[in-house]
Parts: sequence; structure tokens; C-alpha cells
Amino acid sequence: MRNFRLRHAVRALLALALAAAVHGAWAQKPRQVLLVDRIIAVVNNEVITQQDLQERVKMAVQQLTGQGTPLPPRPVLEKQVLDRMITEHVQLQYAKETGLRVDDGQLDAAITRIAEDNKMSLAVLRATLEKDGISFGRFREDVRSQIVMARLREREVDNRIVITDSEVDNFLKTEEARGSKSDEYNLSHILVVVPENATPEQIQTRRVRAEQALAQLQGGADFRQVAASFSDAPDAMQGGAIGWREAARLPALFLDTVKDMRVGGVSDILRSSNGFHILKLNDKRGVDTPVIVQQMHVRHILIKTNELVSESEARNRLLKLKERLENNADFAELARVHSEDASAARGGDLGWLSPGDTVPEFERAMNVLKPGQASDPVQTPFGWHLIQVLARRNEDMTKERQRLLARQALRARKSDEAYQEWIRQLRDRAFIEYRLEEK
Repeated sequence: MRNFRLRHAVRALLALALAAAVHGAWAQKPRQVLLVDRIIAVVNNEVITQQDLQERVKMAVQQLTGQGTPLPPRPVLEKQVLDRMITEHVQLQYAKETGLRVDDGQLDAAITRIAEDNKMSLAVLRATLEKDGISFGRFREDVRSQIVMARLREREVDNRIVITDSEVDNFLKTEEARGSKSDEYNLSHILVVVPENATPEQIQTRRVRAEQALAQLQGGADFRQVAASFSDAPDAMQGGAIGWREAARLPALFLDTVKDMRVGGVSDILRSSNGFHILKLNDKRGVDTPVIVQQMHVRHILIKTNELVSESEARNRLLKLKERLENNADFAELARVHSEDASAARGGDLGWLSPGDTVPEFERAMNVLKPGQASDPVQTPFGWHLIQVLARRNEDMTKERQRLLARQALRARKSDEAYQEWIRQLRDRAFIEYRLEEK
């Protein structure tokens, strides 16, 4: 199973590119000669030019228009797009500094999957993009950047999220007390971020911005347009649309607010550690359907890395163990002797695992294995693994539904909060200079 965030990002990128091709938004017409392509932002040792910004603004206009979202004033849209470009720059710079790369082979495989997901051949995809002058090379690099940022988030944020059984127990008790655990809400969202260690004056400035957004909404303005103008959230250019979320996946602050709201209503300003929020309840529904999930019976061998065992040494040890497995060695016996996981005494047996029970790298590896097949060495935050899937089954998880949803909700909630904090810290550490207002 491919990572959801990555799949969503590249699909959204393709959809935007194809829509632009149809409408000519990215048409590479002969450009007028510019005497000066003005620098409008500096991000560490890189610059963003006026031309860079205008190309991205054209994309944003196409996206908003395609969604039927009224366009915000041009200066507001330019500032929003520039902020997102700066956030992308600091992420890609950090990825480069820390050695995160997507090579051409991985990129080719990703683009092939994009074409297949959209029922196209590579030739048709390329022709569609280039029909109106969209460079396939540019599209490749945009996809590469999206993959890098998705993997960066996975490495720096998602893989570090740990959910304990006691957290799940407490979560379920809280949701049961609320009496709303089976509801789903379709929400839109505006976030005005407050910087880390902000001064009282900075906090007040950000609150005033949130109050301006709320005043426009109360005056009848379109929520999507206000979100595009004011929101600092990644979904601002989608009109702030969060979509359907189970009650269990919503932060307590949000759920306590929306559960008593009428459909179509807009909340007051909410304050969290990330900043100020405004919510709109687009729709609401109950959920009582059974849940069938595919479970896998899995065992593994774990080699941990430390000061004495390097990454390459751990990987090589597992490669040698895999050679022994291919020569009919017993996996359970090898696990008992070599694995450094608590499951070693059980022959590495982890039992039946459901989606979300393991970290993403481990889950992706086991999802593509056939029963009885052993993986190549797989790296996770815990070390290096050999993974073997023993069997698969479809299991009726209706009784376990709330516990499964609770674990996924807690992971999503923690991940979203940690990601916003990580982005804020990344930007705070960067040298960022705005020159957009210069004439």
C-alpha cells in the first residue's frame, strides 16, 4: 500500500496539471523579454523571483476557479502563494541537507503509477501535459518535490508518533461520554498560525487577522474565498476543505464545537497551541456500517543499530539471514537466535496485524509480500527488519471498530499537530526575507 499522503499529493498535482492543460493555464507561450526578474523573497541561500511567483499564482487561480471558489484579491493571493512556496523551499532544503533523495528510478516508478491510476499510458500522459506546452521535465521535478516532502514528513513526523493502549482506552472513554463517537462531520477550516514563542503583540496581531476573517464570514462572504485569503493551513487553496472526518478523528477542541453546530454554521474563533481556528460545518451524518479489514499474520527479525552496529552492518546481517532462508533455513529458529525484538522468543511472531498497527515503512513492506515470502531488509525507526507474511484474512472488525478508529484518530491528530509544529520550527530556523512589497 502506498503512503496515502504521497498518493494524494501526486494525484492532486496531476489533476491540476491536466486541468491546466485543458484550459491552457500553464501554456508556455513566448515570454516577453523582462529587463529585471525581481527577487521577491530570499530563503536561506535561495531566491524566489517574481516570475516564479506568477507561475505559481496562475496555477492557484486555475485550481480555485476549477473548484468554483471566488478568487481573493490579487495581493492577498500572491502573499498566500508566496508563503507556501517559502514553506516548500525550507522543506526541500532540509531534505537535501539531511540526504533525502528520490532517484530517477523511484521517480519513474511513481510517474508510472500516476499514469496507471489515471488509466493512461505514459505516452498519453506526456502528450496530455505537453499538448499546450507543459514541460514533462517540469512535471517530473514537481512530482519529485512532492515525493520528497511527503517522505520528509513521514521521516521527521509520522514515524515518530507512538500511540499506547492506555491512550486508546482513555480516548474511547472520553468519546463515549460525549455520545458522538458514531458521527461524521464534513468540515472546512481556517487556521491563523501563531509563531512559536510569540510575543503578546504578535499574538494580538494574529488574533486581529482571525477576527477580520470571521467578520467577513459573518457579513456573508464565501468561506472558500475567506480561507484562500486568510488561512495558513495547507488546504487554504482548496477553500479550507477538510472533508469528512469521523468524530473520533477530530481534536477535542473541534468536536466540542461542531457537535452542537447546525449544518452550514460557522464557529467563533477557537484558540489552540497552533493558533486561531474558524470552523464551518458543511454536513453531518451517522455511521453504523460494519468494518471489514484485511489482516496479516506476520513475523519478523529485527537488528537494531547503535554505536557498535552501523546501518550497513545491520542490513548486511539481514541479507545473510535471507540467503539462509532461501536455502530452507527455519525463519522462527533464525528469529529466536538473531532477532533483537521482544517477539524473538515466539520465533518473531507478531500475530495478526491490522492496518495502522505498525509504522508506515513496515506496513508498506508487508503489504506487497505474498504468503511465505520474506522481504529484503527494511529500515524503520526501530532498526532493520526481515519481514515474512504467513497468511492474510478478511476480518469483521465491527466490535473492534471504535478501538481501531481511535488508534487511527489519535495517530492522525498527533501527526497533524506535530507536523504544524515541525513546519513552524523549520521556518523559524531559516533565514527568510520578504521583498514582495518592494516597488
